Amino acid sequence: MVTKGQVKKKGELKPKSVEPITKKLQSAAAGMAATTKPSVEVDEGPVRPKETAKEREAREQRQEVLQKMLLGKRQEIIKEIEGSLGQSLTEDQQRRLESARDVGDQALMDLERELGISLMEMRNRRRQSIDEALTRLHEGTYGICAECGIEISERRLQAVPFAKLCVECQSRAELLEKIEREEDRD
Repeated sequence: MVTKGQVKKKGELKPKSVEPITKKLQSAAAGMAATTKPSVEVDEGPVRPKETAKEREAREQRQEVLQKMLLGKRQEIIKEIEGSLGQSLTEDQQRRLESARDVGDQALMDLERELGISLMEMRNRRRQSIDEALTRLHEGTYGICAECGIEISERRLQAVPFAKLCVECQSRAELLEKIEREEDRD
């Protein structure tokens, strides 16, 4: 062991005091913490100015109109679903079923049944989308693009009341989806 003032021989390790290094590291870490920004920034959404009573009234009126529109669309879809469920075989389908003696007729009946099921599933997805839009309306996020945060145009909401994305973001999403499908084919 080498003491202070002695020469270190090859292969011997000089013991160092750990205490000064620890203090230096702690001091450096404290200094860095005080001068560096956190690595994760929290986005609290767009900062909105305080609304006036008139603006609040206009917003509430708009929400009421949108809610009525969404509930009306939802009711239409529910009626379509109930109509499909309540409707058993039509007379024409019943007649074809009774006379379906060959394989081609049976295949046609199966195709019509599968088409009916697909239409029912599509209507149910639309109803779910409208339910989600109603939830966003109550949360205050309806009409705001889920991707970029800008307001979705009134025209788009009239055309697609359950839209989550603005036209630009929707177009981008569809393009990406198309590219992914083409890559999957290759």
